Amino acid sequence: MDSIRSAFARQGLVRTSDGLLGGVCSGVGRRFGIKPGLSRVIFVVLLMVLPGSQLLVYPLLWFLMPDEESIAIAAPGTPRGDAGA
Repeated sequence: MDSIRSAFARQGLVRTSDGLLGGVCSGVGRRFGIKPGLSRVIFVVLLMVLPGSQLLVYPLLWFLMPDEESIAIAAPGTPRGDAGA
């Protein structure tokens, strides 16, 4: 499980503490360089186009994506996204 979370962290997929519900959309938005609100809108649009799949993907990402506090605690002094490398 830690190897999956460290792989997500290396890719920049980290949940943020400023998110509305778990910080998943905010973290994905930051990873792809878009605003969190736009990331949420894209998620809702995809939910309408492909109903059900996002309801499985969001909780899975919430579980697998590390939060930014755990990255900072696990690797103090390393730049964000390089933890576990």
